[in-house]
Amino acid sequence: MDTQTPPRANGGTRRAGQVEVDEAEAALVEHYARLVRIAYVTLPATLSRHRRVMLAHRVVQRALPRRRTRGPANPAGAPPAYALVRTAAVRGALEHGRARDGWRRPAGRVADAVPLPPLAVGLRLFPRSGGAGELALERALSDLTAPARAAFALLGVDRLAQDVAAEVLADAGVEAPRRAVRDAVEAARGTDARLLASGEFDPCVLLAGPPDLLRRRQHVRAAVATAAALAVAVTLLAAPGGGGAGTGAAGSPGSPAASVLDPASVLRGSATAWRRSDRLGFAAWPARGARTSDAALLGRALTTWGAPGRAVRVSASVGTVRTPPAEPPRLLFAGDVDGAAVVLFYDGVRLVRYAEPLSGTGPVALDFARADGATGASASAVLLDRSDGNARYLTAPWVAGVSLRNLLTPGTAAQPVRTGSDGVTDPVPTPAADAGCGAQAASAPAAGWPAVVLAPRPGVPGGHPMVLTDLGDLTPVHLTYAAGAGARQGEASGAAGLAAWAHSSCELAVLRGTGVRTTGAWDFAQQTLPDGAGVARWLCTRADLWSGDDHVLVQFLPPGSAPAAPAAVSAATTSTAACGPMTPAVLSGVLWKSPAGRWFLVAAGSPEVASLAVSGGLRYAAPGRTAIVPAASGSKATLSARLTDGTALAALK
Repeated sequence: MDTQTPPRANGGTRRAGQVEVDEAEAALVEHYARLVRIAYVTLPATLSRHRRVMLAHRVVQRALPRRRTRGPANPAGAPPAYALVRTAAVRGALEHGRARDGWRRPAGRVADAVPLPPLAVGLRLFPRSGGAGELALERALSDLTAPARAAFALLGVDRLAQDVAAEVLADAGVEAPRRAVRDAVEAARGTDARLLASGEFDPCVLLAGPPDLLRRRQHVRAAVATAAALAVAVTLLAAPGGGGAGTGAAGSPGSPAASVLDPASVLRGSATAWRRSDRLGFAAWPARGARTSDAALLGRALTTWGAPGRAVRVSASVGTVRTPPAEPPRLLFAGDVDGAAVVLFYDGVRLVRYAEPLSGTGPVALDFARADGATGASASAVLLDRSDGNARYLTAPWVAGVSLRNLLTPGTAAQPVRTGSDGVTDPVPTPAADAGCGAQAASAPAAGWPAVVLAPRPGVPGGHPMVLTDLGDLTPVHLTYAAGAGARQGEASGAAGLAAWAHSSCELAVLRGTGVRTTGAWDFAQQTLPDGAGVARWLCTRADLWSGDDHVLVQFLPPGSAPAAPAAVSAATTSTAACGPMTPAVLSGVLWKSPAGRWFLVAAGSPEVASLAVSGGLRYAAPGRTAIVPAASGSKATLSARLTDGTALAALK
């Protein structure tokens, strides 16, 4: 049940000392997504997904202590502050399951007995639906008691040993913690517990994280006092002679909010500003589109941004706040696109897209996406419209041409895409839910996994075409490629990069809607296999998200694989520096059956690896960064390495 790496501290199991409130908040914020996932899995599966999400966030936010507190048992060396808030979160989630699992509800929990949706400020979303495996796991969890679900979450999410998980449950008030752990282990045998890492069980998949809990708590009294003062002021203003010039609500004439949301105050770049800029980002884009002078349209867009009504369909990529602009934003586009009036703003941190139907009574849409620090390829295109399996992009002024290719057919030539004078492309296909992965890819670019290739204008730094693909956000994701030492990423538009992504692109499907900023494939090793099999390749694919999270896959490509054959995933993890610019070193291994029917442990490390060692069920130790060890089907072993600088390196799992 290995889904992700839990936080650790030096030392083994011990009793924690005093934990300060600010230490607890720091641990809660840093590991918020992990804690909410544990609470979400622990809560009764019979609840609606929306209510489970809201309850999971509420119990985790209420896990913050009000004063300095003595920490609970500190299992497996977890930091005391994290152990404290984790125990509190588990305890809170368990309390909500007691009535449904036959436990006696504690007296005084009247609020929990009322079937009203819990309050969690700013949260209105729920996890994405999974496939058949996730559904089976959900059903298995629904058959467990609340303590067993909590044990399942602790074993699968925090990777605790069984006795340590029982200790955490005991601290949370479970009467029979070891029985709960046994029930969880038994349930795990009939399901794929690794699916706990999927979006089905991620209540933060579309959320930025918790609010500032301490500041919110500290300012409650101030907020109450302010509300009382406002009530007094309204009463005085309502009295005869109580009004005065220049007074009014935010957004009224003369107020700061009104100036920010005034169409006349929006910033507009020139068509040649990017040529003089020292940084190719959204701040260098000009205002384009046929309706950039339509003050009424811009006014509606800004007003909706400032205060979206209930009828407005609002969405935001992971880690993106939905607050009104603090300063006048920059206008990037205003025009009609596929039956809708579309306005695109940039406020230095976010891209904001407003869309209203040109006719009929369809909903108004307001979409937010992170864009801080975007430059070069990451700031070269924005999705203007997505409908009927197609998308239109607004390209940067430094883009000279656009073409479309299928990542699953790297040998097929890209097809040109017409782009208007305003930078808007013709409709291009977006990746389908199944994307044809695992099957024979068709030769048409509309099949398989579509990607757009942007050719820069002469003189643009880098000068190489950029490959981008749609993963469900406003900004398409930049695909890069590296080979050799250092994992230094370059453009993936060359033959080697396209070949690598032909084997890796299907893995992009799990990243849809997670706010991916960039993702790169690294050819880090090649290895000649025995019995005349040929040469295998090892790939490491790393995705970095706007929220600061990451996903890393290590993939093994056997000899003779077809150009579009998905590589075998040998390791999948999160929250790691592996395959990245800071600490690129990576190590992984797989069991492989040769053409002669013999089994081998096949292992490889990146160029930073100096020697390999295998222990456990198999034994091996030798210099070099590849190893082939005779084995049997189902063999178990531990793989490790030593880097050229003497540092130890464990294999990714």
